[in-house]
Formats: sequence, structure tokens, C-alpha cells
Amino acid sequence: MVQEVDVRTFAAAHADGALVIDVREPFEYAAGHVPGARLVPLSTVPRAVRDLPGDRAVYVICASGNRSLTAASWLSQMGFDARSVAGGTTGWAQAGFPVVHGTRENAA
Repeated sequence: MVQEVDVRTFAAAHADGALVIDVREPFEYAAGHVPGARLVPLSTVPRAVRDLPGDRAVYVICASGNRSLTAASWLSQMGFDARSVAGGTTGWAQAGFPVVHGTRENAA
């Protein structure tokens, strides 16, 4: 079973340097994403696993939590400690956490 975390729990992990992948489409990511989140569209997750470290938790985020739950499930089945962020980027922004715009992970 995939672990689902709320936005506040995710925020604490993020502050500690958590690995975050955003599984939305590039246009969604550019419109606003969690600082440091790596863009890995849902359709590319199975191919992207070779670039993910297997020794730490991977936090998966999307817009609301549906696609991230799917991706986290796939990653969990492949042996990763994957955690889906409930509420997604929408919940993150609504809670007042920073959002980065553009195509870079930490764009200004």
C-alpha cells in the first residue's frame, strides 16, 4: 500500500531536503510547482526510475493527488519508498507555501 502524506508532513520533509518529483505535464509544472521538484510527467515515470535514488524516500506530487498516487504506487511496486502528497500542488499553494513558476526546478 502506498503511503499518502498531507501537505504539512510533506512541508517538513521538503524543508529537510526531500526528493520531490512532479508528475504533471510540462505546462502545468511551468505554471507553478514546489521549489526543487523535478518534472517527471506521469507517462515517463517507468523510464525515469533509473535516475531515482533507491536509498531515500521519493515524494510524488501532482495537481491534487490523483496522478501522484498512481505514480507512487508504480514506484512502490518497483521497490521505492514512494509517498504521494495528498492535495498536491494545489493544496501546497493554498496552505501558503512557495510556488516557483517556469521550467526550472528553482526558477526565480
